[in-house]
Amino acid sequence: MRRYWITIDTGTTNTRAVLWREDGQALGMKSVAVGVRDTARDGNNKRLERGVRECMEALLSEHRVGYDEVARIAASGMITSNVGLVEVPHCTAPVNGKDLAQAAVEVLLKDICPLPILFIPGVKNKVSLVTEDHFEPMDIMRGEEVECFALLQMYGTGRPCVIIIPGSHTKFVTIDKDGKLKGCLTTLSGELLASIIHDTILADAVGRAFVEREEYDREMVLRGYRTACRCGMGRACFSTRILSQFAGVGTKAAANFLYGILMQNDIFALLNSEAVHTDSSMTALVMGDGAYSCGLSDILEEERIFEKVILCRSEGIVPYSAKGAYAIARLREEEVYE
Repeated sequence: MRRYWITIDTGTTNTRAVLWREDGQALGMKSVAVGVRDTARDGNNKRLERGVRECMEALLSEHRVGYDEVARIAASGMITSNVGLVEVPHCTAPVNGKDLAQAAVEVLLKDICPLPILFIPGVKNKVSLVTEDHFEPMDIMRGEEVECFALLQMYGTGRPCVIIIPGSHTKFVTIDKDGKLKGCLTTLSGELLASIIHDTILADAVGRAFVEREEYDREMVLRGYRTACRCGMGRACFSTRILSQFAGVGTKAAANFLYGILMQNDIFALLNSEAVHTDSSMTALVMGDGAYSCGLSDILEEERIFEKVILCRSEGIVPYSAKGAYAIARLREEEVYE
């Protein structure tokens, strides 16, 4: 009897697999340090194929489950890109979970496992023509869309909202009152932060380290944000060095100040980009437990940019990406058998 499901989530550097009971109870997770960056570097996806196969085999072995007991495998994230396993065209916003379920592509990859895998597509903004003169409204995502639908199942407000997902590439996703994903906006804030911390003159001032959750300093984050509002990102960043050398500010406080600067850059994009449209009546759902999530939440509340701000902390070991992929795969199952 096929009683189990598997979800796979592949990002730039890591792949995770979660085993589910058919009733929606997550049983365990395995991860492997293989992602689409390996494909881009190697020029082929063999390393990714091997990583996904070994990750699933380890997960099944740990729980003494065979493939003959698995009813469905669903994959999301960068695994559906041109540097993943199977390239699936983006769906065009606005979309809901059913739209993604219907557009998902089922492919049998015998080198990975004996069962077909359901590849859930990413989402792109609805822009009729992208040119050198008209490009800024376009944006894309792969993986964040399933996180959004998982989040809406838990925090759905029944009103328009913006979901904020900090990371290497921070995403802002707008949702309408009916739960349809309307558009997204991406910034490079995480990558910029990493470069500044490790590869610029500010490295010494911030101790060459990111801010851990327990090191979060709300006042310094707000100070960095307000400095960037007044004099721009470049000058505010250099002010981190001034604070370190002349004001005796320690590395952790300086790093929090730097975080605030990058957050100002994010929020400026959110309020001014043509990729998404927001207004003050919306609810903001900020995903994550880290310092960057806390800072964005605090700034949005302090500046009263949205009517309500909710910090959506992780619940248990199962990531939102797995929860969302499982939910969309269930919708696909209903579509097939209804």
